[in-house]
Amino acid sequence: MATSAGQIGYALCPQVARGGMLGHNQPIILHLLDIPPAQASLEGVKMELVDAAFPLLKDIVISTDPQVACKDVDIAVMVGGFPRKAGMERQDVMAKNVAIYKSQAAALQSAAKRDVKVLVVANPANTNALILKENAPKIPNENVTCLTRLDHNRALGQIAERAKVAVTDVKNVTIWGNHSSSQYPDVNHGTVKGKPIRDVIKDDEYLNKEFIETVQQRGAAIIKARNVSSAMSAASSACDHIYNWVNGTPKDTWVSMGVYSDGSYGAPKDIIFSFPVKCRGGKWEIVQGLKLDEFSKDKLKATGEELVEEKKLALKCLSEAS
Repeated sequence: MATSAGQIGYALCPQVARGGMLGHNQPIILHLLDIPPAQASLEGVKMELVDAAFPLLKDIVISTDPQVACKDVDIAVMVGGFPRKAGMERQDVMAKNVAIYKSQAAALQSAAKRDVKVLVVANPANTNALILKENAPKIPNENVTCLTRLDHNRALGQIAERAKVAVTDVKNVTIWGNHSSSQYPDVNHGTVKGKPIRDVIKDDEYLNKEFIETVQQRGAAIIKARNVSSAMSAASSACDHIYNWVNGTPKDTWVSMGVYSDGSYGAPKDIIFSFPVKCRGGKWEIVQGLKLDEFSKDKLKATGEELVEEKKLALKCLSEAS
């Protein structure tokens, strides 16, 4: 895990060590990476992991050297990135993240296992994942993903609260596109206790506006409430993402993952785009055949265009950095 001493990494470590990411029968060796100024914090995280005496945790490797931290890893969760600060232009932020993910891609390519599964959490997550993929050509395209499971879980939670049911009763919502405010949380194929969400909620105005905006802006709402970004929910969703990728999705159920686009549903190709996916045997597959109305097509077009613009900016930064 990269940036393991940060707040998401700190929330993620115990969940992984307890079996929340790979299952409760899978022994784990944790490799924790952070920047040199966080060395002391990294040591503290290791101390707490040792003190917690997790039965599944067989060893802990901590390092500020990406080559050491990435050595022979099977799964890489990239939590670190450079956040946009007041007064910064988008290109400045992108240039910082290009440098970070170009370096981490090189470490993963040279040190990780060839079939390493990569999950990028840090924003802009889709484009950071694309930067990593572009700079690690030996890693298969399908093995580089980004986290939109957080948005997926947020959508499940909102519908469950509105319908006054358990979140496990809600299935098959979809997050399309970018992990940003342009994402499209789609309920048109989802169900509550087996019934269509729209038939249960009976409020299309809410589902077409307030629900979508709530999910899109949830991260900002949490920052406003806590003065820090989502950590607990992001860590939990990262575990869910990897767990289903490795162990499969339940029958007749899909989840949302940011994956390398093949152009399904008219999405732009060769970007990291969130789709509905089913997982089996350690592989994901985009769910095909879902019907999209004009409202949905417009939403997919808008989020796809944003990702294409981000890609152009990222490639420009890569070119200037080389």
